[in-house]
Amino acid sequence: MSDSLRDQLLGLGFKPAPKPERKPDPKPQSRTGKPPHAQHGKPAQGQHARGKPGQGRPAPGTPAHGKPAHQGKPRTREDIDLAKAYAIRAQREKDERIEAERLKQEEARKRREAKAALAAWVKDKGLNDPNAEIARHFEYGGKIKRVYVTEVQLKALNAGELGVVQVDGRYVLVDAPTLAQAEALFAQAIALKVDPDAPAQDDPYADPQYQVPDDLVW
Repeated sequence: MSDSLRDQLLGLGFKPAPKPERKPDPKPQSRTGKPPHAQHGKPAQGQHARGKPGQGRPAPGTPAHGKPAHQGKPRTREDIDLAKAYAIRAQREKDERIEAERLKQEEARKRREAKAALAAWVKDKGLNDPNAEIARHFEYGGKIKRVYVTEVQLKALNAGELGVVQVDGRYVLVDAPTLAQAEALFAQAIALKVDPDAPAQDDPYADPQYQVPDDLVW
């Protein structure tokens, strides 16, 4: 359209047509006109480390050297026999410990029963005199013990006609038949049993003149 025609139209009241708006380019262009990641022929950041799924990774269960983990040196017959021997010995030692503990508990049970039977047998058979003043010393359990007797009881005790039984921590004076039965029930409880035929030096505490200091009596 010539300028004269354009001027005529403007003069008649026509407005010029609006110019179309220019939309911005969605992708920034570099000075060379190429996207940034396309410059110099290099891939964009983060793309050079990516590849196909699974590429460069070892398969599950496979060590870094590429061989399966379960593949190792096969066990020889000697290794198998040695493992069996160790297992048999361990089981035998376990059985021995169990058996030793069972025997220990059985022995403790028998000891308790024997003590109970002894206490029942000696009950009401003790001859201890509350008025006795003579200390008769004797050795029991590796320690020096004593029981108080009368002069008559001392002679009978040294003659083997009486004896001493330990019951619940007490030393009970009993006659010879009771002592014999007590020994059959629980021999460890016999605290003093005199053999009248034994030499006198075998029992240095038989003489009442022999005094033992109190600090040596347990």
